Amino acid sequence: MHNDLIVIDGLQYSNWNRTIFEQLREGGVTMVHVTIVYHEQIRETLLRISEWNRHFEHNSDLIMPVRSAADIRRAKELGKVGIMFGAQNCSPIEDDIGMIEVMRELNLMIMQLTYNNQSLLACGCYEAEDSGVTRFGRQVIKEMNRVGMVVDMSHSGERSTLDAIDISERPIVISHANPTSFHAAKRNKSDTVLKALGESGGLLGFSLYPFHLKNGPDCTLDEFCDMVASTADLMGIDRIGIGTDLCQDQPLSVLEWMRNGRWSKEMDYGEGSKSNADWPRPLSWFRDSRDFPNITNGLLARGFSPEEVAKVMGLNWLNFLDDALKPE
Repeated sequence: MHNDLIVIDGLQYSNWNRTIFEQLREGGVTMVHVTIVYHEQIRETLLRISEWNRHFEHNSDLIMPVRSAADIRRAKELGKVGIMFGAQNCSPIEDDIGMIEVMRELNLMIMQLTYNNQSLLACGCYEAEDSGVTRFGRQVIKEMNRVGMVVDMSHSGERSTLDAIDISERPIVISHANPTSFHAAKRNKSDTVLKALGESGGLLGFSLYPFHLKNGPDCTLDEFCDMVASTADLMGIDRIGIGTDLCQDQPLSVLEWMRNGRWSKEMDYGEGSKSNADWPRPLSWFRDSRDFPNITNGLLARGFSPEEVAKVMGLNWLNFLDDALKPE
């Protein structure tokens, strides 16, 4: 069954190379949302895009750019992996609202308003007080809605996330996070947020990053599928998908860049513990993209119907993007 599915991974930040592209195809992945930016500003973002142009040139038999939801279906037909660009921070637009349209024209499809810290747009999940979406943030959301760029609140605080759901005239995503009720990581989301997200037509991508899971790297596939089932009861089966947050073959320096950026001279430990100072041990049942069939089989074993599994593994993302990527 897995090979017939449209499989969409709502977020990865791997050290991209041909071997990883081959693993994506071997795992039956139709499309992956790739983080091209954490703290990079405009010029650096352009350099990341140019690097991806070389990837497309040199691996055209394996991967293709995604410029619309139709390209995802085309990737499935061609047996290729679609690559959709995203940013985990608002740094690519700096303080210029006009850059939103420019970046969307360069196929930046998804942008987080914050990455853990307070930004010009909203508040991150590690700040002591969440001041909500800012004046600039309200204008940015309006412009993202207009040009067909998806608002992502994965690393944002509770008030800011609820604000974004309320302010945005189009549904938003939380591309890679889990319910706080399953595991109380700062990055995970309360039932209040998830219920509001579901009711607004938004989408949650379940994270497989061990620090976001109960029992960390020892979280079992059964426990993960139980989490999916309980969240489906809360949000609805049409409002959930996968966003693995897989960071494959990345050196420690990349983890430090993600957490520290340019704002700190000291190591930021993210969840507040030195035990998180290195990459976590991978899950036994999800080591890389070749293990996507394990999730399909786990959901079937948990009692999801084939139609429900197809939704969680990719159709919900596809249906969401069908509308979300179209300019107004």
